[in-house]
Amino acid sequence: MYFYKKTKTRTAAFKFVVAALFLSLAFYANASSDTKPSPELIADANTESTIEKIVIEGRSVNLLGEAISASEGVVGQFEIASRPMLRTGEILELVPGMVVTQHSGTGKANQYFLRGFNLDHGTDFASSIDGMPINMRSHGHGQGYTDLNFIIPETVQTLNYKKGAYYADVGDFSGAGSAEFNTVSGQQNGQISATLGEHNYQRYLLMNGVNMHQGSLNYAVEINQNDGPWTDIEEDLNKINVFAKYDQKLFEGQLNVSLMAYDNKWNSADQIPERAVLQGIIDELGSLDTTLGGQSSRYSINTQWQTDNISMAFYAIDYDLQLWSNFTYFLDRPTRGDQFEQVDDRKIFGGHLQYTQHGNWGEYEVSNTVGVQLRYDKINEVGLYSTQARQRFGVVRSDQVDEGSSGLFWENEMTWNKSFRTSLGARFDYYNFDVDSLVAANINGVDLNGNKGTENDSKLSLKGSAIYTFNDRLEGYASIGQGFHSNDARGTIDQVDPASGNSIQPVEPLVGSLGYEIGIRTTIEDKLNASISLWALTLDSELVFVGDAGNTEASFESTRKGLELSAYYRLTKALTLDLEYAYTDAEFSELPAAENAIPGAIKQVVQSGVTWQQESWFASLRYRYFGKRPLVEDRSVYSDSTQIVNLNLGYRFDSKLTLKLDILNAFDSDDHDIDYFYASRLANESASDGIEDIHYHVLEPRTFRLSLAYSF
Repeated sequence: MYFYKKTKTRTAAFKFVVAALFLSLAFYANASSDTKPSPELIADANTESTIEKIVIEGRSVNLLGEAISASEGVVGQFEIASRPMLRTGEILELVPGMVVTQHSGTGKANQYFLRGFNLDHGTDFASSIDGMPINMRSHGHGQGYTDLNFIIPETVQTLNYKKGAYYADVGDFSGAGSAEFNTVSGQQNGQISATLGEHNYQRYLLMNGVNMHQGSLNYAVEINQNDGPWTDIEEDLNKINVFAKYDQKLFEGQLNVSLMAYDNKWNSADQIPERAVLQGIIDELGSLDTTLGGQSSRYSINTQWQTDNISMAFYAIDYDLQLWSNFTYFLDRPTRGDQFEQVDDRKIFGGHLQYTQHGNWGEYEVSNTVGVQLRYDKINEVGLYSTQARQRFGVVRSDQVDEGSSGLFWENEMTWNKSFRTSLGARFDYYNFDVDSLVAANINGVDLNGNKGTENDSKLSLKGSAIYTFNDRLEGYASIGQGFHSNDARGTIDQVDPASGNSIQPVEPLVGSLGYEIGIRTTIEDKLNASISLWALTLDSELVFVGDAGNTEASFESTRKGLELSAYYRLTKALTLDLEYAYTDAEFSELPAAENAIPGAIKQVVQSGVTWQQESWFASLRYRYFGKRPLVEDRSVYSDSTQIVNLNLGYRFDSKLTLKLDILNAFDSDDHDIDYFYASRLANESASDGIEDIHYHVLEPRTFRLSLAYSF
């Protein structure tokens, strides 16, 4: 049986191993550490000096004189730790205007929305951690698949985001923007925490730093279990994350070597058709196929070395995924059902070398940065299988893919006078695709010989920004840049639809975009940090989610324009307010006005919050709203808007012990996390073409989680 279900014996053994691991690591930490800083929690600072230090690394950082657009920013660990989150992926909601949802199990990559994109699981938004890419290209589930479940939030020191394609060091998936996670360096303080919640939610964390040889070693272990609120399945999430990072001075530079390991198994409650709920077949927390789910792992090693002028890195990643889904139920296979398995098994190798030279051109200060970025995906198998209750009984396709890319970039920054500076950049990217089928050339009478071969493509992207500093509190920006996303390697060579046998046209390997914006930013001492921008973006080919296939396909050219506002205000030393608003108008540019809506494009997003921090008490209240959105091109069907409120409240007993209560979906909203509109067929329906309907995933009901953390 593929279906994963833990036993009592396995659970007991699992918890014993976890306990032993925690104790041994804690013992090692205390035995190895010669000196330790004064105790404090990583998650919650408890002194005024600590609060000040962390805030400087976050929203209140003064980017005047450094940023090249109004749409970039920095988030610090204090802000990450203070935000109540249901899932790890919601860490990206710290990017203003970003919405993070889920239509399936907790172990699957989240759904991301930004700047009028339904990014599916990451397309058109580039993400990385310590220079390693997170997006998976030519992935078994979707192009640019971005699974953040391997990240331990407490190990993230800063999150740097850059919206728009104005940055020469960002290549693939750069249309909407990018985010870079930077993990902790230098000896960190120790923390052991346990979180318990409803539906058998358990999370255990050990994090510590020790002196070692001429440097320091930081490590963390996270264990997470959860059954979820679903009425007819136990999610049975079993996740383990391990993080270790060693850093030391080496040859006038800083050397970092990090290891990350992630393993996860889960059952899924996927999106459901509205009519099944209205007919009383299931409730909103029910499932039509109770054997869905997945398992995934990610192991990586990353070596970085950098000085003030040079940055170089090399990484290796071993990744795999098995994912079972069923979006249409009995539409294609009335007897066995439409369940399918998606497989991805790959190794990724890559790195970069970057050099910056500072100097003067006459009377003007100037810096030039040149760099090269390399990546090679050795995909042993990317496949799609027909399954029933996770048992394979047919193969749709199975391929081996070799995909390599190289990117060269140059960026020039020049200060013309005390008020005016410019940034100019260019990058050249080259991609090579090699696809070979792992199955017979003829399946079910369909000749698949045309679905293997090689392809290559290249793209030149130009970028530029002009920045004017009005005074030491106000700065204005005008930016323009070309970006791109790569398409699935299989789509670049495909000649035959493997399901129908019909002839199809290959897609463009690299799809360009052009974005531009104007904006202003103001920073007033340590009180206010605010920005506003007007932006526009054209994309040569949209990627659109196809519900009955469970993937994305290339579609028409599109245009977007919008307004974004972000404001963070420190009312007192203890109280911080924030407000983020994003408006987007998104359309297909080649279709008639009556049918040019982009399905899933969110028009309005509002996020706001209040954070309160005193010596003993602390609290955070978060509100998120995203508006209704068209689900079909002719706007005949819309989703409803979604609102949710999360909050936490905590107390520090002393410098070592902290108790915190998270209340997620505090008002028990039954709004939808995600909505799609497509045809499906229930077991009791006779319509062979299915019935078009809204398919949705409801917000998880109100849930309480209690955490106890001890620092050392």
